[in-house]
Amino acid sequence: MPGTNLTRDEAQERARLLTVDAYEIDLDLSGAQEGGASGPGEDGSTGGTYRSVTTVRFDVAEAGADSFIDLVAPAVHEVVLNGEALDPGAVFKDSRIALAGLRAGRNELTVVADCAYTNTGEGLHRFVDPVDQQAYLYTQFEVPDARRVFASFEQPDLKATFQFTVKAPEGWTVISNSPTPEPSDNIWRFEPTPRISTYITALIVGPYHSVHSTYEKDGRTVPLGIYCRPSLAEHLDADEIFAVTRQGFEWFQEKFDYAYPFAKYDQLFVPEFNAGAMENAGAVTIRDQYVFRSKVTDAAYEVRAETILHELAHMWFGDLVTMEWWNDLWLNESFATYTSIACQAYAPGSKWPHSWTTFANSMKTWAYRQDQLPSTHPIMAEINDLDDVLVNFDGITYAKGASVLKQLVAYVGMDEFFQGVQAYFKAHAYKNTRLSDLLGALEETSGRDLKTWSKKWLETAGINILRPEIEVDGAGVITSFAVKQEAPALPAGAKGEPVLRPHRIAIGAYELQDGKLVRTERIELDVDGALTAVPQLVGKQRPAVLLLNDDDLSYAKVRMDEESLKVVTEHLGDFTESLPRALSWASAWDMTRDAELPARDYLSLVLSGIGKESDIGVVQSLHRQVKLALDLYAAPDWRETGLATWTATALEQLRAAEPGSDHQLAWARAFGASARTDAQLDLLQGLLDGTEEISGLAVDTELRWGLLQRLAAAGRADEKAIAAELDRDKTSAGERHAATARAARPTAEAKAEAWASVVESDKLPNSLQEAVIGGFVQPDQRELLAPYTAKYFAAVKDIWNSRSHEMAQQIVVGHYPALQVSQETLDATDAWLASAEPTPALRRLMTESRAGIERALKAQQADAAA
Repeated sequence: MPGTNLTRDEAQERARLLTVDAYEIDLDLSGAQEGGASGPGEDGSTGGTYRSVTTVRFDVAEAGADSFIDLVAPAVHEVVLNGEALDPGAVFKDSRIALAGLRAGRNELTVVADCAYTNTGEGLHRFVDPVDQQAYLYTQFEVPDARRVFASFEQPDLKATFQFTVKAPEGWTVISNSPTPEPSDNIWRFEPTPRISTYITALIVGPYHSVHSTYEKDGRTVPLGIYCRPSLAEHLDADEIFAVTRQGFEWFQEKFDYAYPFAKYDQLFVPEFNAGAMENAGAVTIRDQYVFRSKVTDAAYEVRAETILHELAHMWFGDLVTMEWWNDLWLNESFATYTSIACQAYAPGSKWPHSWTTFANSMKTWAYRQDQLPSTHPIMAEINDLDDVLVNFDGITYAKGASVLKQLVAYVGMDEFFQGVQAYFKAHAYKNTRLSDLLGALEETSGRDLKTWSKKWLETAGINILRPEIEVDGAGVITSFAVKQEAPALPAGAKGEPVLRPHRIAIGAYELQDGKLVRTERIELDVDGALTAVPQLVGKQRPAVLLLNDDDLSYAKVRMDEESLKVVTEHLGDFTESLPRALSWASAWDMTRDAELPARDYLSLVLSGIGKESDIGVVQSLHRQVKLALDLYAAPDWRETGLATWTATALEQLRAAEPGSDHQLAWARAFGASARTDAQLDLLQGLLDGTEEISGLAVDTELRWGLLQRLAAAGRADEKAIAAELDRDKTSAGERHAATARAARPTAEAKAEAWASVVESDKLPNSLQEAVIGGFVQPDQRELLAPYTAKYFAAVKDIWNSRSHEMAQQIVVGHYPALQVSQETLDATDAWLASAEPTPALRRLMTESRAGIERALKAQQADAAA
């Protein structure tokens, strides 16, 4: 029984048989404001349905062949194949319509169905804004959810043209991949798209607010649009978003040597979006939290810009040229990540030329974390079916892949890399490819043999460690220097063997000058095998610091020699450049996670250097990491001491920060997240009610909610206080924040209510479910949460089997008892894994969560021994 799954073998056989020409899709969304026709609902639906009529024309290679088309729908009314009506009851089951006895050559299929609105962020999501009581719709189809809206051959290599016709309520707007037409009698008839995959088609429907502009180049004008709900319009900084978008157009078109491949480019900020954004061709959807309602730091603008550029890069890599199957998903995502950050780093006039610092500090730490889990896998993962890919949007697919692409660029040269990319786009436009197609193009332009490189980097799992081996004479002159490479054993349960890899790295020599660490020399070289000599350093005076993988060219853990480590520990904040600081901070965090550096020593290191850290993104990462280290990696009997020290420092830094600065806001949030004494909580309450002020600190809507949530978790804000704050902020964001605050309250009743709303009921929409889980899990409430460990294991399999993928994954990961760091939690997890017979995807999520407990136990033991 396939259920809603599809195997790679089935997809390959279907692609061998079929060539899809065109879809005509007619949707009646005229009842969307009321919620559609009442119906039984299905897997995440809100119970309401709409009429979906699909006609698809396709060619078949063999007479008499059998195949199927995909559809997830509460009801199918008509199936007409080549003029013959089929019995829907006989041919529609398990999310498929069986197509038997197909003709050789051209076939035509029409399917009339009732499809369901959802509240899970999958398929056609329906949301009602509490501000104006209007409904807002958008589609989200990656990986396999176009079939929730129309009958489709749901796999990336069966490209076709798509012509949408949509009936919508009076006064609404409909946006799709093709330019928006003038409606006639509230019916919107779009022109056919170019040949694209099902998962990047899109519809966004509702009374959205919009701002329009253009991008002009070489006589061509590309219309640009930005959309959001009217209730967010006052916060929409369209000029800033257009500026980043134009920068991307300019840089990508030059580097790719291929004009933007679609007729227009709309960016739509939509509610309750599960991911950051989605690269629908010409109609990118973006989570509307990126329309900032309150003051945020520059780091938030940088992350938003990276998201905008990431999706724009996908218009070429992913949409114009698309992977054949999901095992090359990594290439889609890695390429978009690498090129978006490269654009920020190198595009003329960029506001974020330090973007590689942000990458080293956030994306790569994500990759290193993921690559040390039992579920670690080669970048080029084995994707046997849709269930495999749904849990593979991970730190390896995005961040390790992008790190390795950065390494590849260093290996072949940037000019040669982009020349290969240019040839690749020209050869495969509007088609599907495999990794070998890109590597072949890069081999042509670089002259490098990439087969060995690919085998070691893309087809194996795990991280290498690079260490310096240095000898000096009595005068401090280097007599020998080599880079030692290690391949640690893979985590228990991981597949494969550890391997040494070829690395293109830089080595930086730093000296202390006027109290600052300044780079005085840089050597770039290939490292291969267990030991690589570096003769360029022999005979030179030993510098204060020698930093391997300077400029962060490769993907590896880096350790320092004893002398360098001593200097960096004392002067980490004194590097003149942000990237070596970020690399050093990342190395310290990595050592903490690996139980090589006790959590209390990590705290001391951060406290000694964070005051000198100018990069706000690094500061905010350090805030998160210190809190995580104290909550999970500190010895339990010392934890409160560490938290008290951290919170007192946060308050000192908050009071000392420049009024109105990003650093002040970041420290306000850090203090607000961990305030614990009566005096500290009194200050939070005073900031909320206006009896306390900190010069320059705007206690605006989002900061107010952050402070209130901490007060609620500490038992200082009750339902009345939460309701009063919601009365000030009667928006969907306010509803989310209130749900978090209610779930955070330290009472058995609040926890029971929160648990029931998520686990025992399936009525919450995706964003409110996420908010409740976030409030429920409070590090200061371990004892209160302890009884839910057994309840979790009793419920988790049924949750996985009964909820949609997005909703189930939120619960499986979010409610795992990660705060109960004990052997008992490991034993309970092992017992469940041994008896529950979970699917491979669920087993993966559970073993990843278990690995977090195991790591935390080791780190706590190391901290206790310090």
